[in-house]
Amino acid sequence: LFNDISDNEEIWKIFKFNKQIYFQSFNQLFVFKNNSIKKIKIPFQISYCFVVENQIYLASVRDGIFLMNGNRFQKIKNWTGLENNIIHGIEKNNNKTYIFTQKNGVFIDYNSKFSAWNNPLNEVLKKEIIITAKFLNNNKLAIGTAFRGLYIIDFNNNSYSNISRNNALKNNSVLSICLDKEKDLWLGLDNGIAHIETNSPYQIFADNSGILGSVYSLVNTENGYLIGSNHGVFKYENKKLTLLPNTQGQVWDIQKINQKYIIGHNEGTFEYKSSLISKINNINGGWELLKSNFQNVYFQANYSGIAVYYDENDFSKFKRFEGINKPIRYIAQNKPNEIWAADNYRSLFKVEFNNDFVVTKIENVSKSNDLKNDFGIKIFNFKNEILFLINSVWYNFNAITNKLEKNIVFNKSFKGTSEIISIDNQSFIATKDGLLFLINQVEGNFIWQLIPEKYYEGKIINHDTKVMLIDNKLYINLDDGFFVYEIRKPKIGIEKIIVEAVYQNKIITENTYIQFNNSLEINVLSEFYGHNRSNLFYKFNNSKDLVPINKGIVFLNNLESGKQKLEIYINNGKQYIKVANYNFKVEQPWYFSIWMILIYIVVISGIFFLYYRWNKIRYIQKSERKEEDLKHQNAILKLESDVENKLKLQEYEKHILELQVQTKASEVAGKSLSIVKQTELIDSIQIILETEMEVNQIKNKIKKSIKINAINKNEWQSFENNLMKSNEEFVQKLIAKYPNLSSKDVKLCIYLKMNLSSKEIAPLMNISFRSVELYRYRLRKKISLNQEDSLYKLMINL
Repeated sequence: LFNDISDNEEIWKIFKFNKQIYFQSFNQLFVFKNNSIKKIKIPFQISYCFVVENQIYLASVRDGIFLMNGNRFQKIKNWTGLENNIIHGIEKNNNKTYIFTQKNGVFIDYNSKFSAWNNPLNEVLKKEIIITAKFLNNNKLAIGTAFRGLYIIDFNNNSYSNISRNNALKNNSVLSICLDKEKDLWLGLDNGIAHIETNSPYQIFADNSGILGSVYSLVNTENGYLIGSNHGVFKYENKKLTLLPNTQGQVWDIQKINQKYIIGHNEGTFEYKSSLISKINNINGGWELLKSNFQNVYFQANYSGIAVYYDENDFSKFKRFEGINKPIRYIAQNKPNEIWAADNYRSLFKVEFNNDFVVTKIENVSKSNDLKNDFGIKIFNFKNEILFLINSVWYNFNAITNKLEKNIVFNKSFKGTSEIISIDNQSFIATKDGLLFLINQVEGNFIWQLIPEKYYEGKIINHDTKVMLIDNKLYINLDDGFFVYEIRKPKIGIEKIIVEAVYQNKIITENTYIQFNNSLEINVLSEFYGHNRSNLFYKFNNSKDLVPINKGIVFLNNLESGKQKLEIYINNGKQYIKVANYNFKVEQPWYFSIWMILIYIVVISGIFFLYYRWNKIRYIQKSERKEEDLKHQNAILKLESDVENKLKLQEYEKHILELQVQTKASEVAGKSLSIVKQTELIDSIQIILETEMEVNQIKNKIKKSIKINAINKNEWQSFENNLMKSNEEFVQKLIAKYPNLSSKDVKLCIYLKMNLSSKEIAPLMNISFRSVELYRYRLRKKISLNQEDSLYKLMINL
């Protein structure tokens, strides 16, 4: 289509007019129609073309503005002074034509009179660079600049506001402006797109400088707001934020009482009146100031307990509740002479007092009800009934039983809520999972309305959310500011919802198979983007939980195989209504595919075959091992039998030897006895010869014969040696056991072992019978043998 166009031609703008597409370069127009291109030569250099009320205006670089009529160009002569100006916008509104120059502000043509725009903003714009402009409606105009963001002019009061990086935009260069069906603005910036709600019930006050800090309390004044933050007390008037002198530090609470403001501050209690602020007492950390419904007093929960202010005109006068010397965070009252107090750390107290505000009783209710986890208790007064949130469970107090009881309605309706902040007797704000809900009770039912998270995302001050109702608007504190919600009736009707699925960075259809254990991104698209967009929820498969959809995106991760179903719901405050659904399929995991199943069958069959083969080989090996074991057992039995036979043979040989030893011993004993008899005979002959003195010659011969036949000393020695050798083993055992025995003791033991009597032993030892008995007695002493025990048995068993 563009073959005849030079490669150096630059297209600066594309616009649609009378069902034709126009491509604008510096000095030519290319008109696309019916699949063909028509080229229109422009005799002057132009900056931009503008379509206004079915006419095309061409703004030249040096020669002013021309009106296009077919292929002819007619200069608008009464628009003088526009030569050598770059025109960045032409708009018509209320029979007025607005011309927006780049550097010389705005001009107006009204009733054929052309002049500079008579508006205070025009002097500001002459110092700016105007890039684009657009009327939002008959009474509002938006002008985009290069360095100061966007200006919005309200013709109803001739005022304007500036939206820039200081309060909302991420970039100050506004290149284009568009309106959507909600009359909201879409801005094309240097580094992205911005969306501005111009007809929204929500307004955001944000201090991006960091001076304000986290807001904890807010009240309105005649000319603005009084704001309490963790940085001090600030006054916001005429779009200027000012820190009040000597108020630096943590501010917890600001309450308007008559014509003054009482401020609970970390350093004490302050009073703001007639633009002056002063410290009125030293009660530190006034968390909450509660007006009694029964007495004309105010109760203040603070760092050191509870203070009572009995003169609303002079808050320097107060009393303290004695007996409570700990930080009290929340207080509530629904009976005269009684107040409920929650410790900042733990425990719930019921405090009773008399008419002079003297404490008569303090009861630790959480302790008396045996509540172990009573940390961070919150108190909520709803329709004069006090409720307590303790460890995520709602309780109320039964005055009859004097016990805490679980509240069935609130535990059912507000399970999982972390905080509830009262607005009035019919409505309150609830926080749940980081989201804010406006709750209204209608005919006994609680109607939930989600406040979109985009207005406060990441800026909610947990456990210190405050809600102020001012002129039918809710003011909710945030980090670095606050936002305002104008209470409106919820819109009726269901907007059009489109569901798109994005898989692997591509939009897919419901017939596309998703791989197992992969992720899917579901974009839930509404016809609205601003405040008219409904609060959407989704339910996945068989889940009973309805999950809020954040930013229109649902991420489904680790998807299981099979058919999947996603259902989209809106909540109209009373019920959930299904508005769309999306069905898709997830493939079986690769390890459950047909090929893998075939592989599994082959592998399992192979395993069974290998197991069979292995079992068979194992059986053969087991049989062979059994046969080998049997051979080894037989060999072992044979060896054992041989050893046993050898042992028996050795025992037999030992027995034979013992018999031989006994025989030898008997022979020795016999010889010993014969020697004894011989000795006795010789002794008797000697006695006869000594007594018979008649024949001297016979006497001499007998004596000679006796001497010849008498046993000599060598023979006795030989006898004793043989005796010792025959009993050598016995002698060794005896000496080893009784080393203190003498040689005569050993001989006696041998004779005793031979079972010889004392009379038989006496001649063998060449001693008398009595001496043998004496030796036996001494032997018993040496071997420590009792008189009742037998010496013979001891020697035999040795």
